[in-house]
Amino acid sequence: MAFVKSQKSRAYFKRFQVKFKRRRAGKTDYRARIRLINQDKNKYNTPKYRFVVRFTNKDVTAQIIHASIAGDIVVAAAYSHELPRYGLEVGLTNYAAAYCTGLLLARRVLKKLEMDEEYEGNVEATGEDYSVEPADTRRPFRALLDVGLVRTTTGNRVFGALKGALDGGLDIPHSDKRFAGFSKDGKQLDAEVHRKYIYGGHVAAYMRNLMEDEPEKYQSHFSEYIKRGIEPDNIEELYKKVHAAIRADPTAKKSEKQPPKEHKRYNLKKLTYEERKAKLVERLKALNSAADDEDDE
Repeated sequence: MAFVKSQKSRAYFKRFQVKFKRRRAGKTDYRARIRLINQDKNKYNTPKYRFVVRFTNKDVTAQIIHASIAGDIVVAAAYSHELPRYGLEVGLTNYAAAYCTGLLLARRVLKKLEMDEEYEGNVEATGEDYSVEPADTRRPFRALLDVGLVRTTTGNRVFGALKGALDGGLDIPHSDKRFAGFSKDGKQLDAEVHRKYIYGGHVAAYMRNLMEDEPEKYQSHFSEYIKRGIEPDNIEELYKKVHAAIRADPTAKKSEKQPPKEHKRYNLKKLTYEERKAKLVERLKALNSAADDEDDE
């Protein structure tokens, strides 16, 4: 067997420093993060805000966050599970729901900063690209889009949330190249196609196709829509009402769910010294009485 020289000694491993936990788990792209949170030194501790969008199987999360030494600080947040309060009870993770969540967050953070009247944004969503114009008094609220580990393909739901935030009045640097409806060949955005996605037109088209071709599949896939009497023809009107309701009152409401009266316990309760002492005395008495009975027999 050939001699193999050890390149890394014990001293090397003593000094070895593991990477961040979220880097090891592949949950954070630190190369992207450092570029999003690095602030110019001449801005004197001014926060650099990020518009963070994340998706789960049942929810859309949108947050305005800025980094600090102690950790990330959330300024405002909006979730698609809040949308039933505004009239949207189904389809809470599609492109149209992402738009509504982005719009809700934009209106919420502007209301919190008392800028909602200055910056109303794009009141009617036409699908065209929109950028907010600075007012005379205060500059628009600026944030950078943070997509995490999502693949930024054309028509991704992340850009639906971005469009909602833009129409809500936030200033987010962007290009229209990734919105739904952008043509790679023509190199321009088809506003009609984008508008269709914002108002759930792609969902309505799929519903119509299933109704004609596969009625059984339609009954199972859209059972919640059927239960609530939502048909393909009235989906656009539904989203218009949701957008109006969000603009009317974007403030967050606390959950009305009552905490449980009795705490469910899965382990034994810890006894005090006196209780343990009394328990030991009882056990000794029981043993003594059992011993006496044996002697009598």
